[in-house]
Amino acid sequence: MTDRTAARTRTTAETEIEVTLDLDGDGESTVETGVGFFDHMLEAFAKHGLFDLTVRCDGDLDIDDHHTVEDVAITLGGALEEALGDKRGIARYADRRVPLDEAIAAVVVDVSGRPRFYFEGAFSQPTVGDFTSDMARHFVESLALNAGLTLHASVDGENAHHEIEALFKALARGLDDATRIDDRRSDTPSTKGEL
Repeated sequence: MTDRTAARTRTTAETEIEVTLDLDGDGESTVETGVGFFDHMLEAFAKHGLFDLTVRCDGDLDIDDHHTVEDVAITLGGALEEALGDKRGIARYADRRVPLDEAIAAVVVDVSGRPRFYFEGAFSQPTVGDFTSDMARHFVESLALNAGLTLHASVDGENAHHEIEALFKALARGLDDATRIDDRRSDTPSTKGEL
């Protein structure tokens, strides 16, 4: 199997970011964004997707968490697309639902090269710690658009912590499934011959 890793950086007036990603890892992570709950979600993403992930971000948190979360998603999405290469042999599609207590989240993904994002639901509280709840939706959207994914996501529940955590875990499991190499396939899973 080819090496499915990537390293990306992003520097703007608002953030300075370094990301490394190994799609065929063990779920190990080192995450430092300055937003505690976001760090926890990225660690859960790595653990449940079996991705090795490092994220370091120095962002303008004196303003709010928006630029940090968005720019990490942009950088991670680019790393995901790079690590996938020509996508030869991947499963391509996945459909995952993950519960967490009363909450449930679903992610349906197509590693299509055609970026689209759809979301249903709402978060029950406006913040979790120092994390703005709707930034979870924006993170998944920004990641999908920058990785070239068609992605449908939904959440339902009564506790924003549970809703967001279920969403990140469903995203991880869905991406693990969709990016997994299918030993029966040696080509790119498209009648066009490329994704």
